[in-house]
Amino acid sequence: MTLNIRVIAPDKTVWDAQAEEIILPSSTGQLGILKGHVPLLTALDIGVMRVRIDKEWQPIILLGGFAEVDNNNITILVNGAEETSNLKMDKAQNNLQEAMKAMETAETNKDKIEATRNLRKARARIQALNVLNN
Repeated sequence: MTLNIRVIAPDKTVWDAQAEEIILPSSTGQLGILKGHVPLLTALDIGVMRVRIDKEWQPIILLGGFAEVDNNNITILVNGAEETSNLKMDKAQNNLQEAMKAMETAETNKDKIEATRNLRKARARIQALNVLNN
């Protein structure tokens, strides 16, 4: 284990462990981090954080925030996070369909923003389940 990773949400510490590698959903795309990475501060998007521990990938859904990398310590401050242990593919697919329908019918800017956020969450859940199933 080479990276110390802490994921902190407003109400609790979601993750506090060591890992070999992490892939973050940064606002500019997927960002992979290994031991010895240069110091970095990046914005995070809604998406799946993947953590590799003992050659196994574990996904966690992040709901946006920031990550700081410094001296093999990664501190991630998020708006929220979702564990993947309770996710079921059929429910996630139904949520994705509902989110797509809501996106099509959204009329006001507020409704469109909320529908876009829900669609991104639904896609992240499907992506996390795909990581677990591979």
